[in-house]
Amino acid sequence: MAGNRKNELRALFSGNVAPGASVADPVDNAPAAAPQASKPVAANTPSADVPRAASGAIKAMGLSLGSITREAEEARSLREALHQGERVVELDPDLIDASFVGDRLTDGEIDDPEFLALADSIRDSGQQSPILVRPHPQVKGRYQTAYGHRRLNAVRSLGIKVKAIVRALTDDELVLAQGKENAERRNLSFIERAMFASALADRGFDRKVIGEALAVQKSELSRLLQVAEGVPPAIARAIGPAPKVGRERWMAFGALLEDMATVELAQEECRTRRFLEAESDHRFQIVFARLSRKPKVESTRPDVLVDAGGRAFAKIRRDGKTVRIEFSADVDPAFIEEAVELLARQHAAFVSGRKD
Repeated sequence: MAGNRKNELRALFSGNVAPGASVADPVDNAPAAAPQASKPVAANTPSADVPRAASGAIKAMGLSLGSITREAEEARSLREALHQGERVVELDPDLIDASFVGDRLTDGEIDDPEFLALADSIRDSGQQSPILVRPHPQVKGRYQTAYGHRRLNAVRSLGIKVKAIVRALTDDELVLAQGKENAERRNLSFIERAMFASALADRGFDRKVIGEALAVQKSELSRLLQVAEGVPPAIARAIGPAPKVGRERWMAFGALLEDMATVELAQEECRTRRFLEAESDHRFQIVFARLSRKPKVESTRPDVLVDAGGRAFAKIRRDGKTVRIEFSADVDPAFIEEAVELLARQHAAFVSGRKD
């Protein structure tokens, strides 16, 4: 029975349903099974499509479990869509725009191996899960993506049509669907969630909606927005998602960017060759280390006081606004006492003269 469901699912998404086959028509004959709880259509995850190296029974078991989990997820999403009278259609990717608010800091086609694995999987096995789009609210005949951006980009790179479910969505419903997909599939990194939250806040979304989209409590949302405020978007985009860098280090990083001078220093580091050739986590470390490095204080040579015979008896050291007089060890203590008293009298006379 499981085998039949698997074949039916593949046939439905591949579009190769023969006349009289057991797969129901998506519009007219929705399945009688009760709908599951609302859940976005699952994406093809690279971890399922490109399993880790294994051998024998362990490898076979891993492949089977990954396949079963993915197919069960897709079946639930499909049943819900069919129950709502929706159908999977094929659209030209060039007619589909991204969501009005971005949530990724990576150009997958360049620096994300998982994206490349996803594209390979779709090329070999077809697009197994449809994306969710809505009719574009401003441009007639175009669509806007709610979730499935990575699948859309992968399909676009292959030059084929994308399988999609078209649903009328409000702005709130779109960002909730977008955030829910991220929570259930490939999670956003901390800085991606911070920038996503900030982008939604800038567009006037209520904090309750932002918290629900990211599945975070008020306190965590406040920290996300705090980091987004401290880290300029250009620097965050240059570094990328940095998936291994957590909240504490990003907060420390934001604290280092306290003025324009340090921001310019970070931007300068982002243009170096070693930064551009590094992967995202290492990029973060490169800039963090540069900003954490204490600037070298140029030490000025002390002024040397000499007696009539040319022998040094004291040095005057200037360190910023601080000035120190250091007497040589062989100087008579009585002279030092006399010099201190003379210095005090001269200072009093100097201050008095300025008041006059």
